[in-house]
Amino acid sequence: MDENDPTDAEVQCDCAPTVQLTGAQAVIAQLEAEGVEVIFGYPGAQAIKLYDALHDSKKIRHILTRHEQGAVHVADGYARSSGRVGVVLVTSGPGATNTVTGIATAYMDSIPLVVITGQVPTTAIGTDAFQESDITTITLPITKHSYLIKDIAELILSLHEAFYIASSGRPGPVLIDIPSNVAAEMIHYVPITGKPSISSYRPTYKGNARQIREAAALIGKAKRPVLYVGGGVVASGATSELAQLAQLMQIPVATTLMAKGAFDPQDVLALGQPGMHGRHHVNHALAHSDLLIAVGTRFSDRVTGNARAFAPDTKVIHIDIDPAEIGKNHVAHVPIVGDARGILAGIIANLQQSQAMPRTQVWLQEIAAIAAAERSAQGGNREVADEGAIQPYELLSALNTLLIQTGRDVIVTTDVGQHQMWASQYLDIAEPRHFISSGGLGTMGFGLPAALGAQIANPGSLVICVSGDGSIQMNSQEMATCAVNSLPIKVVLLNNNSLGMVRQWQQLFCDRRYACTLLEDNPDFVKLAEAYSWKGYRITRSTEIGRALEWLISQSMPALLDVRIATEELVLPMVVPGEALGRVIDWGDV
Repeated sequence: MDENDPTDAEVQCDCAPTVQLTGAQAVIAQLEAEGVEVIFGYPGAQAIKLYDALHDSKKIRHILTRHEQGAVHVADGYARSSGRVGVVLVTSGPGATNTVTGIATAYMDSIPLVVITGQVPTTAIGTDAFQESDITTITLPITKHSYLIKDIAELILSLHEAFYIASSGRPGPVLIDIPSNVAAEMIHYVPITGKPSISSYRPTYKGNARQIREAAALIGKAKRPVLYVGGGVVASGATSELAQLAQLMQIPVATTLMAKGAFDPQDVLALGQPGMHGRHHVNHALAHSDLLIAVGTRFSDRVTGNARAFAPDTKVIHIDIDPAEIGKNHVAHVPIVGDARGILAGIIANLQQSQAMPRTQVWLQEIAAIAAAERSAQGGNREVADEGAIQPYELLSALNTLLIQTGRDVIVTTDVGQHQMWASQYLDIAEPRHFISSGGLGTMGFGLPAALGAQIANPGSLVICVSGDGSIQMNSQEMATCAVNSLPIKVVLLNNNSLGMVRQWQQLFCDRRYACTLLEDNPDFVKLAEAYSWKGYRITRSTEIGRALEWLISQSMPALLDVRIATEELVLPMVVPGEALGRVIDWGDV
């Protein structure tokens, strides 16, 4: 047994007598043994036996989405907001291939999913049979592992391994392809529990003690350190240790989009989001630090800008459970492979033992002065695209105030585009797993189904999806799923009749040549909402914001607020793509 793995139970079978079941019945029984409470999916011919067995389950609820991509995004939102494995069940061929975007989204953001696909009979594989697709090969680059079950004897252990692989180490999606004849065969079933023994898969959890001591020594000497943290801090459950280290050594904390909520945004040490749309003081801190403590993050190009020009003279401590990430995009002077929570605890213990004291007072004052100057300049230089239109920052600031006043547990999901960046800039999220957004893949159409998953996982929470008129139309059919299941999610739709972020790039870098980005024939979103048995409301002027947001939050059923904003509205500041962090476009430049 791997001493670094916190799961201390070896794989074992229940001592009860075996039961003779079909392969499909055994799959459902094992899913129950894994603690699965809800499955998201869409039936079809090659999955019909699995669905027939699921029909008899008294423990598992099935959510019928209106598209297989939607099913994976719903499972993704469920997993992100709960920390549990999301489970998807679909059929073969187009059913399976429709899951690809959702699987890639989860893979890029390290989200634990088990995706079960039906497949044509083993005798028909490779014959181009009706609705056959080689889904295990198709998804090979975007899954942690995949199984094609050709022998029923491998079925249950493979399923049990899939849950372990998806949720351990660096989380991610695992696919299991089950031919229909395997689902029909009989098997002597007994539940499998505990930790499976997989010789080729042994993730490292415990960090190297020497490297931890070395990291602590560098932190103790640093005068301009920055904690640069990503989604790995959330996956590890290391937010408490992050806060303790930051407070102990008075280190400012920059949180990526995936780490939003991992550190209290109201804390004096909170910097906010770095990178392409990060504030000046955040990017200044990263670029001019003498020590970067990178925790559970991968030095994405959206954070670093020109990677060669990013903090070239800065020492880097890189902590990550995935050894492939360390040194991949940026040199690591102290690489530490392992679980962030245990490693941060080890660094804290070393600092306390050495009685290290903070040396960051001047550094914090420097950052604070830049932030103050930035706020002052922003207030005077903000360009208004349309004097009569609603300003996104005004709307989202009002929403932020209202959400705080409600005192309710609030989970925010977003789609991808300008609205995503505005939501990140203006909504204060103080808890992990409460801001859910597609980071690595940048998947339009993610936000609405992800909100459904978050609401199912957290039925008592207020779930709000911030979307755009381009993104919402990618998976608007899931409004039906929401209505049928009485899920009272709220959608704030920032409607600028365009594909806003791409249009912004065209405005700034292509002389306003708006090639295929203006959505002049958008539907009436209020009528669309009402067609799906939602409530709908539209506003066009800033004087309507307060009343409209109160209306939205007060609804006991699904509701959509269509907010009309100027077409040429911008998300700023913006680092010029491919340039260093200091090459910034701001309101005074447009």
